[in-house]
Amino acid sequence: MDDLIEAAREAREASYAPYSEYEVGAALRTADGTVFTGCNIENANYSNSLHAEEVALAEAVREGHRSFDAVAVSTSELDGQTPCGMCRQSLTEFCDDDLRVLCDEGEERSEYTLGELLPNTISRDDLE
Repeated sequence: MDDLIEAAREAREASYAPYSEYEVGAALRTADGTVFTGCNIENANYSNSLHAEEVALAEAVREGHRSFDAVAVSTSELDGQTPCGMCRQSLTEFCDDDLRVLCDEGEERSEYTLGELLPNTISRDDLE
């Protein structure tokens, strides 16, 4: 999993965060081992900003991937930040509750499952 954290750190370097100065990188690994990365891209209209996890997920889905087993998140503060609620919900569309979520704390990392971070999610089943 150290490779996934490193990929998230590298993605973080491309962040565009002139307003918050809080750079975020994410690395999403598909079931077949392919890794897609993303970084946060801020906008003066904050609601138009893109989150790193969303960017990585969009790239993976665009390439035809629909099954994932892990995501790593790294911030400029190395504070172990988890994906926000919106990103958790986006991940839930394609990932099971057992998706591993790795959060960079520098020398350490926190690990959760998506189900722990977002229990009782809104799913496709709720819409039927």
